Amino acid sequence: MDWLTKFPQIDPAVLLTVKRAIDGSLRGLTRSYGKAIENFFYPLQQVLIFFEKMISATPWPIVILVLAAVAWAAARSWKVVAGVVGTMVAIGLLGLWGDAMLTVSLVLTSTIFAILIGLPLGILMNRYQTAGRVMSTVLDVMQTMPPFVYLIPVVMLLGIGRVPGFIAVVIYALPPIIRLTDLGIRLVDKEVLEAADAYGCSRNQKLWKVQLPLAMPTIMAGINQTIMMALGMVVIASMIGVQGLGLNVLQAIANQYFTQGIFNGFAIVGIAIVFDRISQAYGRRLQKHRSVGHE
Repeated sequence: MDWLTKFPQIDPAVLLTVKRAIDGSLRGLTRSYGKAIENFFYPLQQVLIFFEKMISATPWPIVILVLAAVAWAAARSWKVVAGVVGTMVAIGLLGLWGDAMLTVSLVLTSTIFAILIGLPLGILMNRYQTAGRVMSTVLDVMQTMPPFVYLIPVVMLLGIGRVPGFIAVVIYALPPIIRLTDLGIRLVDKEVLEAADAYGCSRNQKLWKVQLPLAMPTIMAGINQTIMMALGMVVIASMIGVQGLGLNVLQAIANQYFTQGIFNGFAIVGIAIVFDRISQAYGRRLQKHRSVGHE
């Protein structure tokens, strides 16, 4: 009756052989093409360094003024502007301004890259059913995969540093923008599309002049979720050398520094609130304009 209590499995020796073959091939790839892989990602490293230096070197009053201006342009609300300014001032008063700027630069660059990759993939997912089904399955796997797993392949190929951390953050943050781009395009009213057809719009004209503008509120919700997921990955990415608030939290966990963990956690939450309020307010304004346009 052992077969009822012990689930049958593949021969452990066979599994071990397969695991060793896969791991060995990845290590062999790294040894053989490690320099070529580093050279390939060198421009990306320079882009990350540029953004990091630009944001970190900018005087704090200018950073706060720019964020306040962006908040006003997005929300047209003094409450949102006051919340953004108050949050950034509080982060500075806690002595976390420099680390916060490193985190902001990582989140901004990873969000920009996620949008540049995710928007075309979302359009592709919407236009081609077969590709859409395949991508939907891949996205399901990506969204249920533990975040730590993303670190393994990039570390094996690229080692420790800002580039592998950045790649892991982008991969983790991609699914929302892809899914909500596809959803936003699908939610465009059929009557509007029929009117575009009646005016003789081509497929590309219909996409760029009708579907994407009307889908922008939903796409903005996807961008909002992408930003939140990028921030959520910051602490995990610090395990492979990413500087900023996440590294401070990791050190606080390792050394049991309660107040350091709380303060840095507050700073991460504060940055998340700033980005969330700005992107949500802009999305609501777009939704309002769309509703007025329909009326």
